[in-house]
Amino acid sequence: MLKHSLKPLTPLGSDEPDSTVIGNLKITERDDFSFASIAQRDGKSRPFAAAAKRAFNLKLPGPGQSASNGDYTLFWSSPEQWFVEAPMATHEDIASILKAEFEESASITEQSGGWCRFDLEGDASVSTLERLCAVDTAMMTDQAATRSVIEHIGVFIVCRSAGQYFSIYGPRSSAGSLHHALVSAAKSVA
Repeated sequence: MLKHSLKPLTPLGSDEPDSTVIGNLKITERDDFSFASIAQRDGKSRPFAAAAKRAFNLKLPGPGQSASNGDYTLFWSSPEQWFVEAPMATHEDIASILKAEFEESASITEQSGGWCRFDLEGDASVSTLERLCAVDTAMMTDQAATRSVIEHIGVFIVCRSAGQYFSIYGPRSSAGSLHHALVSAAKSVA
């Protein structure tokens, strides 16, 4: 019998996540989170609200917002739909965990293999993002979230700490291009 010895790779194709420091900006590839999309089913607002309260114990964020409680961070992605992340160590099968909570009130899809996340931390975060997208990141407050485009790549941007710390989510298939854009912009700021 053939025995496989498989090891997952990060979105950038390495054994370990990349961490790049340019001046006073740190760009970190994050592969330690699971992702899922959750959408309320038509006519199921009551059971969905009850399940969301049980599962997340927070008010679901509206347009332009994110919210965190315990292991979960959620941000609004479209009407009655949210993007959910949780630590990979405890939520590797995040879709199954959420499906057990929401039952028939939501449509839930696994997104972990389809997305990548890069964190930008430091004083140059805003200047770097200003060179990349049409989002006024200097005005984003803690927990603000928005959708934008960086180098023709559709992304979500979540402000973790105003002016200092942002998470950028993009398609995993574009991780290399997105990372290159972030590093190039950061070098132009430094």
